[in-house]
Amino acid sequence: MISALNHSVLLACGFVGHVIMTACAMIGTVSFFIWDTIRHVMTPPWYPVKIGQQFLSIGFFSLAVVGMTALFSGMVIALQSYTGFSRFNAEGAVANVVVLTITRELAPVLAGLMLAARVGASIAAELGTMRVTEQIDALKTLNVNPMKYLVVPRVLSGLLMLPVLVFIADIIGVMGGWLVGVYVLDFSSSSYIKQTIDFVQWIDVMSGLIKAAIFGLIVTIMGCYHGYNSGRGAQGVGRATTNAVVSSAILILIFNYLLTQALFS
Repeated sequence: MISALNHSVLLACGFVGHVIMTACAMIGTVSFFIWDTIRHVMTPPWYPVKIGQQFLSIGFFSLAVVGMTALFSGMVIALQSYTGFSRFNAEGAVANVVVLTITRELAPVLAGLMLAARVGASIAAELGTMRVTEQIDALKTLNVNPMKYLVVPRVLSGLLMLPVLVFIADIIGVMGGWLVGVYVLDFSSSSYIKQTIDFVQWIDVMSGLIKAAIFGLIVTIMGCYHGYNSGRGAQGVGRATTNAVVSSAILILIFNYLLTQALFS
């Protein structure tokens, strides 16, 4: 009985130790990958054509999904806020809650999550396939640095384009709240717009844009890391794609709290 208990304890300790060692190893490899990416971003050569292609892929082609998400999020916030505030006769605060929630939280977080689902998965699958088919090794034989050619354009695009998407999402989300407020809840259009403009501050918008830049880095770096270090075969590419999306989503939620604490504490 005692030996069986000791065996179970040893197995549990071994499992916990394996998990901790695996996590530490991954943190170390990701840190070295990030450092290597930053080093290559700062030094030439750069590839403007590849950067432009990634601007279109990450920025322009993500506009529809980000815009739809922001529009319906703003509409739902207006409805839910009205339902809650009507219990305290504070329906006039709906416009304030919509613009504050969209600019500070929902626009950057939802845009980051949508980007992780669309772009992070695509990057991981593309680079993972290139790793499996030995295209990355072929770039090295052609004296082309894969980090500069494949990773840097994607990371730069994520850093620069997600704030643009979030700024557009702010406008669309507030417009969604205005549509519900005016055409469903019978608010005055001019009063709703004036209340929104008077209440919002630049720190609200800028905090969302700062978050967006960090989230864009997280999504592209995680996608590049998991795809660049993908395992062999279709199963390895599938695992890399899944890990890229899951790790990006978790890190976005964690950094959202940390950034909110740092910006508004």
